[in-house]
Amino acid sequence: MESRLRSVAVVLAGGVGQRVGLNTPKQLVTVAGKSIIEHTLALFDAAPEIDEIIVLMTPGFTAEVEKLVAARGFGKVGQVLEGGASRTETTRRALDALGPEECNVLLHDAVRPLLEPQIITECVEALRLNTAVEVAIPSSDTIVVVEPGPHGDVVREVPERARLRRVQTPQGFRLSVIREAYERAFADPDFGRQPPTDDCGVVLRYLPEVPIVVVRGSERNIKVTHPVDLLIADTLFRMGPSSVSPASGSALEGRTVVVVGDERGVGAEVAELARARGAARVLLLPPASVATPQVSTALREVGRVDCVVHAAPVRPAGGLAEVGDDYLAAVTVARAAHPHLRESHGRLLLLTSSRSAGGVLARAGAAAIAELSRALAEEWAEDGIAVNCVNAEGAGAARVSVDVLASDLTGQALDA
Repeated sequence: MESRLRSVAVVLAGGVGQRVGLNTPKQLVTVAGKSIIEHTLALFDAAPEIDEIIVLMTPGFTAEVEKLVAARGFGKVGQVLEGGASRTETTRRALDALGPEECNVLLHDAVRPLLEPQIITECVEALRLNTAVEVAIPSSDTIVVVEPGPHGDVVREVPERARLRRVQTPQGFRLSVIREAYERAFADPDFGRQPPTDDCGVVLRYLPEVPIVVVRGSERNIKVTHPVDLLIADTLFRMGPSSVSPASGSALEGRTVVVVGDERGVGAEVAELARARGAARVLLLPPASVATPQVSTALREVGRVDCVVHAAPVRPAGGLAEVGDDYLAAVTVARAAHPHLRESHGRLLLLTSSRSAGGVLARAGAAAIAELSRALAEEWAEDGIAVNCVNAEGAGAARVSVDVLASDLTGQALDA
């Protein structure tokens, strides 16, 4: 009978949460009734393939995790340790804690709480015949390579999209392989100046002869990084395992969708996709209409309204006035839409932006709209209205927006 190597999940929870706009670690933030790290630990604790869990936590917060582990009875958690000053240092501490015995190691970001159990199974299975595994999904967006120019970045290369993948976690290794890769890395004086962004990158650079096998990931396996990601994660938990799927687009057939957005921006893309997926009527209102009674008037004239989408402006930076305008515009659209969506048991979708390059005001504005969505979702649930929020940055924002609308409507009769 073939003996099975022990499999250890290392949950990397060393982040502080600055990009989420918090002073406490984002992995301790509550999403769908539990802290993010609680969701993540529950996944690995329930996985039959996992024998032990080691947690690397932000310094100063290990006691909170130890209390959580004891309260929830996560029996597979063997160690809760303080993380290092960097991702690579945190991983090194984890490898030091694993001891000399050979095993499989799955390194996972704590802030990916929507990991699907099947991916854990497939990673461990892949490690039976391989010594390095990367979880990744195909890129639906075109990716470009840029370099600095006299007036900003200049596109220098457009890689073939069919060969591109977006990397997720867990990343799996035979312990001896990842340990040797890091030993070589820390012996390299240039490693600290340009470290790889993930653990497979360390193996690729220092053990190039080791093949890294790809396991298919999931669109649900998002990383909670920006304020709006908290609401997206909360929504995905509420929707269940089959939440975001283009196949659910047929749920828009016969519906009326009103989009407040620019004719050349993401709002127009949402309107076009809604039409393509069978919406009977799609109305695109200009952003300026939120400053007048135009939105309320237009909604009254439409008749039945099933979905309202507010495509907020996506600016790389914003002053206090702009941040306030974005928030007030979302409030105005929500207020005008409420009576119509209450009648149809409809859906409100607010688009915002993480605006990571826009400074503290921009992040605060995005967090405010995400929190508005969360509050409205709780308050309007009794009226049969679903409220969601989507990050409008990136080429796939329109597709995700329509997927979320369609998923909300799946199973709901048109005459509801």
